[in-house]
Amino acid sequence: MSTTPAVPGTTALDPALAARLKRTADGLLPAVAQQYDTGEVLMLGWMDDEALHRTLTTGRCTYWSRSRNEYWVKGDTSGHVQVVKSVALDCDGDTLLVQVDQTGAACHTGARTCFDEDVLLAADR
Repeated sequence: MSTTPAVPGTTALDPALAARLKRTADGLLPAVAQQYDTGEVLMLGWMDDEALHRTLTTGRCTYWSRSRNEYWVKGDTSGHVQVVKSVALDCDGDTLLVQVDQTGAACHTGARTCFDEDVLLAADR
């Protein structure tokens, strides 16, 4: 398994798709995970070309861990699996929306979502 993000164009990712991606300087794209049937935003992860290829071909979310410098498949150690329902690229080509069926917590803290602990502004103010 690779220990550094793949260089764009060196994976099995469809070259036509790879050409559309606008990555960060370190070759990554933000990937927003959303519960497919409720619209609940679960988490944000990072994908390079190889992680995206693995996600598209296995049906399980694969991310690049910037802190551990390795690929990880959501749920392999926690059991909190993300089964991919759809993957969409935004209009600018710089962000992915991955609709998933989430089992258990999506957040590493054990919470269902990474976005429910620190609300900065609520609509009902």
